[in-house]
Amino acid sequence: MTPLDYEYLRKLLKERSGLDLSADKQYLVESRLVPLARRSNLSGIPELVHKLKGGAEPLTSDVVEAMTTNETFFFRDKIPFDHLKEAVLPALAQARAARRSLRIWCAASSTGQEPYSIAMLLKEMTALFSGWRTEIVATDLSQAVLEKSKAGLFSQFEVQRGLPITMLVKYFTQKGELWQLNADIRGMVQHRQLNLLQDLSHLGTFDVIFCRNVLIYFDQDTKAGIFAKIARMLEPDGVLALGAAESVVGITSAFRPYPDRRGLYQPSTASVARAGGAPHVLKAVASAAR
Repeated sequence: MTPLDYEYLRKLLKERSGLDLSADKQYLVESRLVPLARRSNLSGIPELVHKLKGGAEPLTSDVVEAMTTNETFFFRDKIPFDHLKEAVLPALAQARAARRSLRIWCAASSTGQEPYSIAMLLKEMTALFSGWRTEIVATDLSQAVLEKSKAGLFSQFEVQRGLPITMLVKYFTQKGELWQLNADIRGMVQHRQLNLLQDLSHLGTFDVIFCRNVLIYFDQDTKAGIFAKIARMLEPDGVLALGAAESVVGITSAFRPYPDRRGLYQPSTASVARAGGAPHVLKAVASAAR
């Protein structure tokens, strides 16, 4: 791969997916795109780039998908899910008592372990949300991982990563060498293909947004743009969960830390004021967090 080929691919991936590759990631591109070139009956990356420059759109989608990281597992990092169970959901149950509905968005949901973890958590809290309309929306750039997520089929290795054995027994059925999530849990999650760089307003507003372990691949300007869009989609007393290595600090003033819960954020006071947020709701959320 020539330096010009690499620069072309870097620019293409930045424009199509937001992925910001540094100059020293040529080895990563080669390890993922050489096999793709061979599967496409191409001699290597130079011919692959030539095809891309010619406007081969299906191949462009394949390149973006090959370069997208889809690492995930059930209840990943555990702490955000503890926060959700112990503070966020109880506070929202109180704040939403009149309307009895809850919307949660998992951005970059990959093969589904994150949204299904939330679904199982809600199932465990049935007493708190009995009779409510709950909606979990799972989105990802890759249609392939969304299809896997919809099927709800996971290997023994996948169910051993973070999933409590009690939940495996309660919510899964063994299918040969695989484990399938029961239909009621699968039915709690809606799947949609989505690029975070595009307009997101059609998704509506949410009470909780999980956008974890994806923004680390973007540059500062791209992160700021995505945060601005997310801020408009989050209820004034809603909660944003980021990954352990992610933060809003130095990027946006649209969010403030959630009280005493690391990795969680709420719309800033200024944002709440602009959106007409109810101070008593924010007080209830803060009280539940302590």
